[in-house]
Amino acid sequence: MSSKEGSGGFRKRKHDNFPHNQRREGKDVHSSSPVMLAFKSFQQELDARHDKYERLVKLSRDITVESKRTIFLLHRITSAPDMEEILTESEMKVDGVRQKILQAAQELSGEDMHQFHRAMTTGLQEYVEAVSFQHFIKTRSLISMDEINKQLIFSTEDNGKENKTPSSDTQDKQCGTWRLKITPVDYLLGVADLTGELMRMCINSVGNGDIDTPFEVSQFLRQVYDGFSFIGNTGPYEVSKKLYTLKQSLAKVENACYALKVRGSEIPKHMLADVFSVKTEMIDQEEGIS
Repeated sequence: MSSKEGSGGFRKRKHDNFPHNQRREGKDVHSSSPVMLAFKSFQQELDARHDKYERLVKLSRDITVESKRTIFLLHRITSAPDMEEILTESEMKVDGVRQKILQAAQELSGEDMHQFHRAMTTGLQEYVEAVSFQHFIKTRSLISMDEINKQLIFSTEDNGKENKTPSSDTQDKQCGTWRLKITPVDYLLGVADLTGELMRMCINSVGNGDIDTPFEVSQFLRQVYDGFSFIGNTGPYEVSKKLYTLKQSLAKVENACYALKVRGSEIPKHMLADVFSVKTEMIDQEEGIS
């Protein structure tokens, strides 16, 4: 056994010969070194970034909830006697959602949007779905991504609606304007989710005796499906995954239009919704969904 090994056969470490208190004092001395100071600054920067990420996640949840409430409100338009009243109320709700997006834009001022995109993507997709659904009800057409982005350019007048205001430095840098751009992927995913809402709108309108809406929705969904078919598997994974759901919604709407065209005169209007719901369940069972 060598002289460097103890009685237990283990080799002693070099710093075992130094007292414990002396080693601790050495740590305190080195804590003020440039390397330690650099890592402390890294820690503060990462903590600030994580806190901002969590704030954006909370804002995204609020945007998702308010957008869903707007969609539920717009579904009442098929049975409501006053269409304009519901559209006016939906505009107020959408304005409230934009105020949440304004807070997110202020948080992202001076930051790279792509670093925080994952925190915001769910809320932005739901917002696109709500705005595009509202636009379809008004114009029977699809809102473009440029139109949505134009609505997300905020000035100091818009900021006055909120209690929270950014720092003066941020206002000077942005010249009193903030913006948040919808990415093409968020836009496509939001439009893909829109097709499911249009399918529900089609079934509800038939149940209320509206025969024209299903054919308008069917023609619109075919155009959307053709556009997504051009993307195919070349686009992002999430888009190709939504394509199956889009095709399923289109099949249900076309089935409703077929029943209206062929058997519309045989089935009473108050029973049309029940017939379509039964056929929808049959389609789901055939595809192994339910």
